[in-house]
Amino acid sequence: MNTLTYLTRRSFGAMALASTAAACAPRPPSDIVVEIPQMQFVEGYGPISDAGYMLPGIPSEYLQGVNRRMTGIYNGEAGPNTLDVDPYAKFLYHVRADGSTTRYPVGVGRAGRSIRGSATMQFKRKWPGWAPTQNMLRTEPEVYGDFRAGIPGGLRSPLGARALYLFRGNRDTYYRIHGTNDLESIGNSGSAGCIRMFNQDVIHLYDQIEAPMRVFIRSPEESLRVDPENFGRGIELPPKIISAEELLGPEAEAADRPPQFDEPGDV
Repeated sequence: MNTLTYLTRRSFGAMALASTAAACAPRPPSDIVVEIPQMQFVEGYGPISDAGYMLPGIPSEYLQGVNRRMTGIYNGEAGPNTLDVDPYAKFLYHVRADGSTTRYPVGVGRAGRSIRGSATMQFKRKWPGWAPTQNMLRTEPEVYGDFRAGIPGGLRSPLGARALYLFRGNRDTYYRIHGTNDLESIGNSGSAGCIRMFNQDVIHLYDQIEAPMRVFIRSPEESLRVDPENFGRGIELPPKIISAEELLGPEAEAADRPPQFDEPGDV
């Protein structure tokens, strides 16, 4: 039987470490009934078991209004079988061949840091590892310098439960569509440029699509033309600096472990 690792709800911004937690408490007398309040979650955002981890549900405070997964008829300008990303309204659309779509809320890069135009999702990974790019190390050494050696896939990886890798031709753009535990970032701007999703959403999307797949990232003009109601949604968040000890120290390493995949192709 596989052991489940339980993920806490602590968010770390640029780096997101979700550590395991265990609590010891005295056993109550057998004649005392202890009622534990059950948290109610929005449908599709409750706790899920994945690769031996138990991911926590998303509190409803982060799912207000349009900041949740929705399915309907697509009214954008991208073609079928496309991922259409709107960095200005903070949405990602999975556009299907029949004209329907699932819209997911996303977090995007700070001003001037988001990719634009067309790309191809060349491949996808479950519980991927991460390393900062040379550009990230050069522009924000105070944020990324201690992590130049990278972080293995698992609870400590800032790419979360899934990642989609964007290419132009044979060239890696180093932009990713990926999961995050930084719940505050979804619906806002704040990352180094990648497109973030709730882990529940990126798992849902991952299971619906196959690589390669066309990705289109809207310009401000396209966003304003297609979705003026939500144009400029969210705020710009400052970078969150996390110490190397929190992600790479002995305590953090002991609280994490490699994901348990059911199939070799998941690695």
